[in-house]
Amino acid sequence: MKKSITIKDEFIKLGQAMKLAGLADTGVDAKFAIEEGKVKVNGETDLRRGRKLYNGDVFTYEENEISIVSKL
Repeated sequence: MKKSITIKDEFIKLGQAMKLAGLADTGVDAKFAIEEGKVKVNGETDLRRGRKLYNGDVFTYEENEISIVSKL
């Protein structure tokens, strides 16, 4: 499913973005999914939950594709 999340700042960290998109209930859930290599950022696997996502970045988890939209 394609979806976008809107942020009020310049960036959001990957773990926070997963929670905001409803793909992880807690930061721990997001951490495990990321560390297990199940999340891709702009088409590449990223193992850092602190990875900063900016306007236009896209991350995927399972069947979900989430675009980042910044209001800045």
